[in-house]
Amino acid sequence: MILENKRKASLVLANGEVFEGAGFGAEGKTVGEIVFTTAMTGYQETLTDPSYCGQIVTQTFPLIGNYGVNKIDPESNGSAVFGYVVREYCDAPSNFRCEDSLDNYLKKLNIIGICDIDTRKLTRIIRESGVMNGAIVCGEYDKNELLSEIKAYNVGEVVSKVSVKEKQFFPAEDPKYNVVLMDYGYKFNIRRELVKRGCNVTVMPYNASAEEIKAEKPDGIMLSNGPGDPADNVTSINTLRELIPAQIPTFGICLGHQLLALANGAKTEKLKYGHRGGNQPVKDIARDRTFITSQNHGYAVISDSIPESAGKVSHINGNDGTCEGVRYTNAPAFTVQFHPEACGGPHDTSYLFDEFLKLMKEHK
Repeated sequence: MILENKRKASLVLANGEVFEGAGFGAEGKTVGEIVFTTAMTGYQETLTDPSYCGQIVTQTFPLIGNYGVNKIDPESNGSAVFGYVVREYCDAPSNFRCEDSLDNYLKKLNIIGICDIDTRKLTRIIRESGVMNGAIVCGEYDKNELLSEIKAYNVGEVVSKVSVKEKQFFPAEDPKYNVVLMDYGYKFNIRRELVKRGCNVTVMPYNASAEEIKAEKPDGIMLSNGPGDPADNVTSINTLRELIPAQIPTFGICLGHQLLALANGAKTEKLKYGHRGGNQPVKDIARDRTFITSQNHGYAVISDSIPESAGKVSHINGNDGTCEGVRYTNAPAFTVQFHPEACGGPHDTSYLFDEFLKLMKEHK
């Protein structure tokens, strides 16, 4: 790391443990829920993923910033990340696509970062104790006051903070289908995957009503990823429940997967430390094949809670056996917990977008 104005920064955990390091990016103080991602690349996609809203993200890969940043890779128009933690920050990036350094990028996004800390130790703490709150603070601070603030923090209902306020339209060059993309904090590549397959995409706010959605006369509905506890989104859950009788082909990802499950009477649970990164093994039961997937979630659908009259588990996590997908029998719908659109990779499960098009064709 080469920082011209190296400054002191501290990462303080809710359990009282303190990691001393160097600050980069924006200055100040930030409080959030500390999580870790095991992705080796795609840090710009991580920083712009709305699903991280309210969270301080730790990269387990030891070197971050080595290929810089650019204007092409962002997955949203800003960043919802509350803080950024890395072991070694590279201030001399080298890549033909590089347009700026990560340090400058964080300053522009107003994200406080900390480096030069033992991220392996931090990750072990989270794995053993579970996700916990924490804070990054630059310079001096009162530990007791900061701990009180850390313990009082709650991510809360955050979908409204990352969703569009008004509907937006994105046309395809040779349109075959019209898709409504429900924005719970969607990543741009979900939209890109649909558009390049010939779908006109209408992005709608998280609180759009069932009548407003049906008024678009969609051939299909895409339910996006997003942040927070899925059970907090009562309005969205009720809307999806109202849409089930309409029998519109539906494909859900991440939070969208959880919301449709809740709309069908299933339950969700908070995981100890979640699944975040680009190396999560998932078994597609129908194909009897395991795929490597990109994931970012702290909650999961409880497999046994899915009503038999609604659907059944279609994918399971290879590490802990949790539900990674549902195929519904009461509607032309399927959902997955992982990210088949992952722009930073892997791309093993992009076939699911083609399945969605097939489903729309069958019901057109």
